Amino acid sequence: MGKQYDVVALGELLIDFTDNGKSQQGNPLMEANPGGAPCNVLALLQKLGKKTGFIGQVGNDLFGNMLEDAICKVGIDAKGLVKSNEYNTTLAFVHTLEDGDREFSFYRNPGADMMLSSKQVNVEMLEQAKIFHFGSLSMTDDVVREATKYALQLAKKAGAIISFDPNLREPLWYSLELAKEQISYGMSKCDILKISDNEILWFTGENTYEKAVNALQTQFSNIQLLLLSLGKEGSRAYVGDVFVEVSPFLQKNTIETTGAGDTFCGCVLNYVLDHGIQKFNKEELTEMLTFANAAAALITTKKGALAVMPEREEIEALLGK
Repeated sequence: MGKQYDVVALGELLIDFTDNGKSQQGNPLMEANPGGAPCNVLALLQKLGKKTGFIGQVGNDLFGNMLEDAICKVGIDAKGLVKSNEYNTTLAFVHTLEDGDREFSFYRNPGADMMLSSKQVNVEMLEQAKIFHFGSLSMTDDVVREATKYALQLAKKAGAIISFDPNLREPLWYSLELAKEQISYGMSKCDILKISDNEILWFTGENTYEKAVNALQTQFSNIQLLLLSLGKEGSRAYVGDVFVEVSPFLQKNTIETTGAGDTFCGCVLNYVLDHGIQKFNKEELTEMLTFANAAAALITTKKGALAVMPEREEIEALLGK
């Protein structure tokens, strides 16, 4: 019998407040966009016709209700979403810099997502997942770290493919040593690793991508598919000693890069769902990355991510150009 979910993700579901100009009085206006990397990934997968479910916690408050509505609206199964009367929904304020990069300020001390416990993890969803996806924001603090590791254990036992995106947010860690330790744990358990250019150099301490990838492949032989996102330089994929690099689809009307990596990651997971996890050849990896780069480019032209993921037709139209 087939599994009920293509992908189940666990982690943060939060509000991304993004710049939206200035008021008549000259005060900054902030737009409350639903966000959180794991659900961004799921939202893209839903657009591509996959069945997804989310496990996490928000506050039983204005923003928590808004987020629950947002994920249900895009089709993500919210059966694993817990609402807390004790802790508020986490808020992130995203400041976009002139070069398109971002700075984050978090209101999460503690936020509801940090306080998800092992007892609150929906076991049935994990047993019914083909792929389990998670990041490192659910490993910053003791309670949710224990829940994440418990979920990972259940998903592995049920035979799920494990996908990990470190998605490092330095302000949320007590120390970068702890961040490195927990990200290392995630890497040691995953089949698919999606990592960004700055993260891989920081984690390995190497000064070139080639050396950094080699260091990861040597240390973590469990990783079957390694994806390296390079921002404006495109992306790379590695399967053993097979490697490809694909150029980006740079857009003149780019607003911000929030959600680009998650969109890319969702496309890769979609490709794996369609083809299985295997020793992809160069042609297959190129096809995978080209589609993922196109989708990531489109999300940079929109505010927010979760609620505005591109349709398959939009991605194919950009590829057609």
